[in-house]
Amino acid sequence: MRLTLRRFSQVWTSRLLQYGARWKTVALLAGAIVLVGLVSEAFHGFWTQIHYAAVVEAMRATPWQQLALALGATAVSFASLTGYDASSLRYVGAKVRYPIVAKASFIAYALANTIGLGVFTGGAVRMRLYGAAGVEPGTITKAIAFNALAFGLGISVVGAVGLMVDAQALAPVLRLPPGILMVIGGAALLVTLWLLLMCHKGQARIGRWTIQLPTPALAWGQLALSALDIVATGAVLWFLLPAGTIDFITFIGFFAAAMVAGVISHVPGGLGVFEAVMLVALGGRISPEALASALVLYRIIYYLLPLLLALLVLVSHEVGNATTTPVARAVASLAPRLLAAFTLVVAVMLLVSGVTPSTVEAIQLLSLSVPLPLVEASHFLSSIIGVVLLFVARALLRRLDAAWWAALVMTIVALLLALPKGVALTEFLLLATLTLALAVSHKQFNRRASLLAVPFSGGWLLAMAAICVAVTGLLFFSYQDVEYRQQLWWRFEFDAEAPRSLRAMVAIAILMLAIAIRQLLRGHPSALALPGPAELSRAAEIVRASDSADAGLALTGDKHLLFSDSGKAFLSFGRKGRSWVALGDPVGPREEWNELVWRLVEQARDAGARACFYQVRPESLTLYLDAGLRLFKLGEYAYVPLADFSLQGKRRQNLRTAVNRAEREGMSFEVIEIERVPALLPELRAVSDAWLAKHKTAEKRFSVGAFVDAYILRNPVAVVRKDEKVIAFASLLSTGTAQEASVDLMRHAEDMPNGTMDFLFARLMQHFAALGYQRFGLGMAPLSGMAGHALAPKWHRLGRMLFSHGENFYNFRGLRSFKEKFDPRWEARYLASPGGITPLFTLADIAALISGGYKGVISK
Repeated sequence: MRLTLRRFSQVWTSRLLQYGARWKTVALLAGAIVLVGLVSEAFHGFWTQIHYAAVVEAMRATPWQQLALALGATAVSFASLTGYDASSLRYVGAKVRYPIVAKASFIAYALANTIGLGVFTGGAVRMRLYGAAGVEPGTITKAIAFNALAFGLGISVVGAVGLMVDAQALAPVLRLPPGILMVIGGAALLVTLWLLLMCHKGQARIGRWTIQLPTPALAWGQLALSALDIVATGAVLWFLLPAGTIDFITFIGFFAAAMVAGVISHVPGGLGVFEAVMLVALGGRISPEALASALVLYRIIYYLLPLLLALLVLVSHEVGNATTTPVARAVASLAPRLLAAFTLVVAVMLLVSGVTPSTVEAIQLLSLSVPLPLVEASHFLSSIIGVVLLFVARALLRRLDAAWWAALVMTIVALLLALPKGVALTEFLLLATLTLALAVSHKQFNRRASLLAVPFSGGWLLAMAAICVAVTGLLFFSYQDVEYRQQLWWRFEFDAEAPRSLRAMVAIAILMLAIAIRQLLRGHPSALALPGPAELSRAAEIVRASDSADAGLALTGDKHLLFSDSGKAFLSFGRKGRSWVALGDPVGPREEWNELVWRLVEQARDAGARACFYQVRPESLTLYLDAGLRLFKLGEYAYVPLADFSLQGKRRQNLRTAVNRAEREGMSFEVIEIERVPALLPELRAVSDAWLAKHKTAEKRFSVGAFVDAYILRNPVAVVRKDEKVIAFASLLSTGTAQEASVDLMRHAEDMPNGTMDFLFARLMQHFAALGYQRFGLGMAPLSGMAGHALAPKWHRLGRMLFSHGENFYNFRGLRSFKEKFDPRWEARYLASPGGITPLFTLADIAALISGGYKGVISK
């Protein structure tokens, strides 16, 4: 009955997950349509009221005092953001020097503000820099969650104050009575006050969950920093508005609402959504040209300049050769991410420049000193370079050497064309900065792969299409007074700006379409075959030279092997459903791991599958973050240091007792070397068959070895005998570097005396300690060591619940208790996978790989 109910629940859980994935896409599409509708409604009629030249003139007419105040407010905002990280690290008990905190915070927010996905982009930066400073990944995750909560409370308080202070002004825009707005604001403030008062108790209980609250001083300080950040950010835009447009308290209420809408939309930087809310709020208080000018300047000052400064920080590290410390190396390793973001910005700038008119002064200067064909060619080629850089930016994220060369060459050419195109000095400076940053960061782009082999997701192609549509709209907005005729295409004159931009737009559209079609029509990769004897022997040589004993699991023959170009490293992976699952980290020289991770991600994507990495170690997490994957803790791996291992002492008393009792009962231990295993194989098979029959289970695969003759004969075997009969055995895994040894396949007879396995493990540790090995691996304890903090991710909370109450499905607690007998050290293991609900499907596929199919998951 229990099995039937379990199967029923698993079937329906799988169906619900499938429905969830299907409806998630529908919901996102519906949300996008609604969002486009709202933005379109906000912009309806706005564009017909303004002219491009008037907006440019308004930007030029902005007093330098206002620009200086906006820059000062930006500095205050980013300074307060460093306080966010400092507070969150204090909360989780991590000690990091403030210069490192300031640098990590600045780079993280500069990237997140520009390209969106703040938790993933900023989180990856923090994982790198704080990890290099010695902070554990789980601790960093809690700090990131604390940051998100602090921002939510801060914007709630600022918005609530704005609602209560000026409800009369906000009511017409929000279409709610002033009294309702005051009630909402008051409720938000009361909830915040209650949370702050609860901090005096130190912790709070919600149901069965205990929430560890920050100290009152930390909570009040963080709230003050959050409010300061939001007020300073709002002040950047407010300072750019004409004096007397709106009082600051009323404005900050509108601004907080626009910020929340932008965050919810998940659009990079809230672009379009933020502007739509501000248009609705301020449309009747200010001229359209002045409002558009302020919004454009706000984006430049608060978003583009910090990204430019972050890039200069990177350049200073590279030029100064200051990469001797772990943190400095971590900053340098952010080059692909920063350069990809800045390349994307430059690409959009080139496209926008190609469809907008130059200044009258620039045209007059060009007509005096530059041949017309050069002007036309510069304008046309710069737009094409902008399209190319859009796609090269994607390849830069993958650290391709070819992408670096393409970006450098294209940027230099665009730099040379910037002046004859239209005396674009700002464009020239940005291109020069990008050229310098690329020139000093070449060593970070160490992957040898074809630029044409980079796969582009549907989302990326859709984003590129959206940029193309937006640029087209900007073209017609810029030249809305031009009468479009067929002859317009063939006008070649210095002041023929519209024809020049139209020709550039056609080139942009054709090139984008060609690249998109090529990506969509890419051929599927050929079918992969399991490794043959030659490949297994080749992998075995690499395993022997590695430090990881578990790398020997690649030799079971049931996984595919992916070798690096040099043949010195490989990774092993299995395929099930739409999942390509690598077992552990790559094996071989560390400098070749990055190439293998990316190749598996790319090959899986080409095949319409998803790549993930199972049981990866903490020191390699940044490889998977760089590949765009999320990290999910699976549990902890136990190992025993062997340098001073002994059965003596109080800590090992129980183990010593078990060994003495086993020897009194006539048990003996022996390690059978590889050449003697064939003679013992029939006796080992008898023990294995009896063990499988007793447990009514079949052989497992993938992450554990199976009793297959070819695999068993590859490794030494440890046996325990009683009365000359084998009653237990374990297949051994070890490497030639003497760093680590472990066990894989373990089986025992039904009549085995209690304590036999304790005896086996104790003697194995003594055996490998005598051979000079550094540590002995005891394997995983799934779902153990999950964070119990109130701010822990949902994944950890689910893991803790299963660990505590999932004994009907798996002996989680018993396995952890058995390993604890040996007084081990614990090291986290992670799943690197795409985010969302994908990890749930991935884990189902991994379970099927281990159990030999989905049926095996249900039936044991």
